Amino acid sequence: MEIKTDLYLGDSKEVLKQFPDNSVDLIFTSPPYADQRKKTYGGISPEKYVEWFLPISEQLFRILKPDGTFVLNIKEKVVNGERSTYVLELILEMRKQGWLWTEEFIWHKKNSYPGKWPNRFRDSWERLLQFNKSRKFNMYQEAVMVPRGDWAQKRLSKLSETDRKRDESKVGSGFGKNISNWLNREKVYPTNVLHMATECNNKNHSAAFPESLPEWFIKLFTKPNDVVLDPFMGSGTTNVVANKMHRNSIGIDILPEYYHMVRQKMAVTDYVLFDPLVEDGNA
Repeated sequence: MEIKTDLYLGDSKEVLKQFPDNSVDLIFTSPPYADQRKKTYGGISPEKYVEWFLPISEQLFRILKPDGTFVLNIKEKVVNGERSTYVLELILEMRKQGWLWTEEFIWHKKNSYPGKWPNRFRDSWERLLQFNKSRKFNMYQEAVMVPRGDWAQKRLSKLSETDRKRDESKVGSGFGKNISNWLNREKVYPTNVLHMATECNNKNHSAAFPESLPEWFIKLFTKPNDVVLDPFMGSGTTNVVANKMHRNSIGIDILPEYYHMVRQKMAVTDYVLFDPLVEDGNA
């Protein structure tokens, strides 16, 4: 089956209205953070961020398949020496829309520059919030298993008395299960902390994330020929990775320079150009 990439130029809030219900398997995106990318995206203040994003998340809820997943890469900011709460407020409001806040992953930027401020240190992590429409969703955990590593010989070969008690536990998670089951495995399941380097050369976009980030989630939540959507595609990293992994993809961006850059990068010939002004008859 031929893999297809569709690119759209326009405001996600409007473009998403074109898509049919229950048509996307994975939404993976990183929208502009509050008060950031002012030169490119205008910057949305923390006080207005939730109001700005909710019409978009409403459309995303509609088009995501019942067994699909939405992964939102977002980060709060510091305002007057205090952490902003706009991310937490957004989570609460999205739950009112029907979203289930299923999981939270942490991206540890293992190559962050050191830094110091009067009341804090350098942030070296970002959130990746997982939302779903139902409690039963597609998740291919074996696709992201990692080598067991040396910890097994040290941690599991000589169980302490505490571990032996956990071994008999009925909890049913982590080491509540029989620890000996992990002794002879070559691979194990990862944690929800992802240790990945940032992109050091962002000539094409001011906030590009590494290809390894969407790749990990595409492996976890989709299979070949599924549909991956990035409604804030920027430099097109999600779409490029999806294409390499034999997934269909959709990318949307409001800035013509990014739209044309991604189109050229992917040599897309079968694309759709959406202009809200033309659609409304106001051009």
